[in-house]
Amino acid sequence: MRKLCLSMLLSLLLAACSSGTLNWPSSYHIVGQGDTLYSIAFQYGVDYRVLARWNNLGDGTLIREGQIISLVPPEMNGQMRGEEVTANSSGSSGKSSAPPLKPYTPPPEQKVSRWQWPTDGKVIAGYGRSVKTESGIRIGGKYGQAVNASSGGTVVYSGNALKGYGNLLIIKHNDTYLSAYGFNSELLVKEGQSVQRGQQVAKMGQTTGGNTLLHFEIRKNGKPVDPVGYLPNR
Repeated sequence: MRKLCLSMLLSLLLAACSSGTLNWPSSYHIVGQGDTLYSIAFQYGVDYRVLARWNNLGDGTLIREGQIISLVPPEMNGQMRGEEVTANSSGSSGKSSAPPLKPYTPPPEQKVSRWQWPTDGKVIAGYGRSVKTESGIRIGGKYGQAVNASSGGTVVYSGNALKGYGNLLIIKHNDTYLSAYGFNSELLVKEGQSVQRGQQVAKMGQTTGGNTLLHFEIRKNGKPVDPVGYLPNR
């Protein structure tokens, strides 16, 4: 199966080179060790339900290492179904045999009744103030201090496979909201575990530059929002 994936990847790259445009990196993701549907969707700022729909992944349990995941709708890059890519040949009419997809409409927003600050400390880098905070905020503190769930939910990612986040936790609160906690020195919960609002889930760590902090994000339908707008005043 892995040989098949590599063969298809090579074909995609050769096709791109022959056309003079190499656009594969922005269109596909190859599942690596530790990847989940949620972590891939989080990495690219896509709603996990949309990513699953584009790739016929069901609830996401069909993801496996080496699989090619389309990051765009099938009509933009040929028909993508799990590990199978169907490309139009030069002699075809150019029309896809796949039925047209209905436009994605997010479900009605589900509110989170209460949010709390994930850790003690001041915001040392505000949302959107720099490249490093384009998707969240950074809260200073002491190494090893408690990092708590900002609201109740289920841990959907616990690992360090996403570059730029260190040891990362992602908590799904409902079908609308996720929260993320990066640069932890220790992760205290596992994927699939239910957590309560205020429960300690990790310990604060450091960035590669040696700064002790928590990188915190809230995402709505896959897109980052300013967490301060959801957290209580303090």
